[in-house]
This record gives sequence, C-alpha cells and structure tokens, in this order.
Amino acid sequence: MTSPTTTASMEYDYLIVGGGAAGLSLAYHIAQEPRLAGQKVLMIEPEAKDQNDRTWSYWADEPMVFDGIAAHEWRQLAFRTPGYDKVIDLGSYRYRMIRGLDYYQFVRQALAASPGFTFVRGTVETLENTLAGVRARSSAGVFAARYGFDGRPPAIEPNLGKHRYLLQHFVGWEVETETDAFDPTVVEFMDFRGEQHQEARFMYVLPFTARKALVEYTLFSTRPLPKADYEVAIRHYLSTTLGIKHYHVVAEEVGVIPMTDHPLPVRQGAHIINIGTRGGRAKPSTGYAFKRIQQQSARLVTALASTGRPPADPTGDKWQFRLFDTLLLDIMQRQGETTRDIFRELFERNPVERILRFLDETTSWADNLRVLNSVTPGPFMRSIAQVLRGKPGRRQLVKNED
Repeated sequence: MTSPTTTASMEYDYLIVGGGAAGLSLAYHIAQEPRLAGQKVLMIEPEAKDQNDRTWSYWADEPMVFDGIAAHEWRQLAFRTPGYDKVIDLGSYRYRMIRGLDYYQFVRQALAASPGFTFVRGTVETLENTLAGVRARSSAGVFAARYGFDGRPPAIEPNLGKHRYLLQHFVGWEVETETDAFDPTVVEFMDFRGEQHQEARFMYVLPFTARKALVEYTLFSTRPLPKADYEVAIRHYLSTTLGIKHYHVVAEEVGVIPMTDHPLPVRQGAHIINIGTRGGRAKPSTGYAFKRIQQQSARLVTALASTGRPPADPTGDKWQFRLFDTLLLDIMQRQGETTRDIFRELFERNPVERILRFLDETTSWADNLRVLNSVTPGPFMRSIAQVLRGKPGRRQLVKNED
C-alpha cells in the first residue's frame, strides 16, 4: 500500500482506525465492492501485524468470505462434562479456524491491488465529528474523511451497580506429541470435566493432526489468573485427562476479552461508526466475534454502496438476544460454576444446529422458547429478577444471601 506525501491536508472518503480483525475486514469488503471503486480509504494502525498473534474460530452452514484461508475445519464437535460426554455431528455446519498472520497477509495482499487504499503506521489520539465528516489526530498527523470507522479497544467506565463485567481469559499451547493423541476430525468445543472453582472453566482443543493441537484453558471470571495457574491446568489436562506423557510446546496464545452488558454504542455522532470489540461485536456471553465482524462489515458496505452513507442501524442486533446475554452473564457473575450445567442441558436437550443458530442470534421466537425451556429455570428466574431490579447479581457470600 502507498504512504501519504502529506498529512493534515489530505482528504479521504473513509478512515479506518485499527488494522486488526475488524478494520481489515471492513477494508477488504470495501475493496471487493465494485460500486465503491475509486473511493479513497485510509487505515491507521499502530502495529506491523507481521506476527501470528491470535487465532479466530467460527461456525457456519454456508460459505464465508475467508473460508479459503482457514487453517483447518471440523465436521464434529465434542461437548464433555462429568455427567455428559458426546461427540456430535455438525450436519450442514462447519467449524473453522483462521490464524491471525494468514488473515493479515491475505487482506494486505488484496488491498495492495487497490490503489485507493493508504496505510499509515500511527496511534490515533482523538477521532471527532466535524460538520463535513471526521477528523483524526494521530502520531502520524491529522487526517480528515467523510466517515470514520473506529476499531480501537473500547474505553469503558464501569458502573458496577448497573452492569455486569466479566473477562473471558485464556492461555493456549500449540503442542506436538510423539505418538497419536488427537482426533483431527473433532473439535473439543467445551470440556468441563475439570474443577470449576466457583467459576466457568473449560478446556478447548483444536486438533490439526493426530499429533498436533491447540490446547487452551479458558475461564469466565472477574480477573485473570497468574500465568502459572493456566500452565498447571494445561499440563494436568494433557497428562491426566488425555494421557499424553511426552509433548513439546511449539507456540503459545494468550488473551483477555471483556464480557459485559455495558452499553457499547455503535454510532458516535453523525459520521463515526464503532466496529469490532468497540462496537460490541464480541458476543457478551461467548466471546465469539469473527463472524459477527464479517456480518457488520457486509452490512456497512452494502449501505455505503447503495446510499453513500452507513445504515441507520449498523449491526441489526436484536434486543431479545442482548437480554439473553445479560441473563447468562448475571448467572456467571452470581454462580459461575452453574454455567457447566446450563450448557450440559443445552447440548442434551437441543439439536446442535438449534444451539448454533441461537448463539448466532438467528433463531425464531419459537426456537428461542424451546432453548429457554430446555434449561433449569431457577438460575434464569433469579437473573430476571435482578434485571427487573436494575441491579446485577453478586456471588452469594453467605447462605441465602441475594
């Protein structure tokens, strides 16, 4: 991509802040839309994005735009608890994983063929609306555009008396074994057989071959653990649960994702749209974001190409699914260890396609009722009461304490 010859005087059609999953997704969708050919797009990103710093996973029952660079796909899913252990055929769905570096390189190469795209290395300090569009003040200069798309991490001022604040945090090891130890046709979606420690804790395994897999220890709680605690849990799982005695770690992945029902506005004034985590694309109850990012990018680009401006509703999110997310977050915050039982009931009593559609927020009201009726109502009724009171639930410190 080209570099600007000047800064303060240059005008663009679209300014994208951040070259991560959301920023690159939006840029790619713009580049692929013939009706937007000739538009000038500036992307400002503080990092080189030349490392494999993360992976993204998603499920789909129809082709997705980045399927071609998926490192692996699975047609079966395993869900395991002490009382329920099943490998489930995904039917028309496929579960896929994309490596961060493959994604960065693929999109950058595609954008290199589009002369309207400019990349600037820098940190955006302020992004503000103007009468005609937006202005970004950055370490690389001052830039103006008709519309700005902000993919920076969200700045949240917690209101603990009104909203729920958890973290999904994890450490993952990509391991290689000396003998066959994994089934590369089955993704270990959630393995809840370990101790919960009054939280939601599970192992997540993406097997690439019989001797190579990403093994990840994932938790939902208010604060991360010391690094050594994740490593102890992974070692115990490999040696005790899977019976693997000899292996070596070839890569490591670490992450912390905010899980909250704190409002994350999608619009910031007339000309700024928030994207990625800043725009609420990480689903509050699961942390999955990649597919939701692609859906928002397609929605934005369709509107830009059709009307010349972003849509009035940049996401299409439905209020009932935000409520479902709030209820599950409330349960996790009050009594995280019950999360295991809730997911067990979901997988025991629903076809996997219904669960995946529900998590994708595409189920009908009838299917929503079927899902809700499949789980024990008590925890949800208590969380509904907390929502009606306008106060988040808290862990019970003494018996019968609310």
